[in-house]
Amino acid sequence: MPHLPRVAILTSHGQPSAPPPPEIHLAAVAAAVNDQLPDWDVRSATLSSKGFLEAAMCEDAVIYPFFMARGWFTGKVLPRRLTGWRYRIAAPFGLDPALPALTVTAIRDAVASRDWALDDTEILLAAHGSARGPKAAEAAESFAATLRADLPGLNLRTGFVEETPFIADAARSLGPRALCLPFFAQSGAHVREDIPEALAQAGFQGATLPVLGALPGVPELIAKAILRTHHQSATAQS
Repeated sequence: MPHLPRVAILTSHGQPSAPPPPEIHLAAVAAAVNDQLPDWDVRSATLSSKGFLEAAMCEDAVIYPFFMARGWFTGKVLPRRLTGWRYRIAAPFGLDPALPALTVTAIRDAVASRDWALDDTEILLAAHGSARGPKAAEAAESFAATLRADLPGLNLRTGFVEETPFIADAARSLGPRALCLPFFAQSGAHVREDIPEALAQAGFQGATLPVLGALPGVPELIAKAILRTHHQSATAQS
């Protein structure tokens, strides 16, 4: 009997108003992760594409939430969608302990490429936040604290799309040597539309970096998280 590959499924929220683009992007991420795990079948499904997650599921799959926090969707929506399946679930992408190191490297590279000094650079960590609960903001603030500890002297503040301090307010006093770092896994509508609009409203003079999910090293980070999770006990949901 041929050996069946182990299955991992990357999932994200997606975009209910236009599901295909985020679905295509997530599939590309899954393919890059599959390159790191050639003995696995790495699949993808956004929650916004009706039936996609259910079609991708199989017993004992590793679920990888391509989310920044353990909030409403990872804590409530995803388990409800997986009712009846036996699976293992990884920590959300934004909570991976290896992510800050990748981000520190990206910040250092961005600052060096502009011939700026690190202690003269201002960073705005632009995050989602949430009216549903504190988890999203807590994840962003914890991440910001880790970056400050790893980059002493860096002036870093947070701003949110859906709660105070809003991005426009946080960005208003920033000077020309400023970088906006989107605390997002994918470049959805918030990153393409809401953040640029808020920065324009604030008269932001700096540059915007790619989302954290696009950082070099992310496919390897996800692959390692999948392997760690695979060794945990499966959870049967009923």
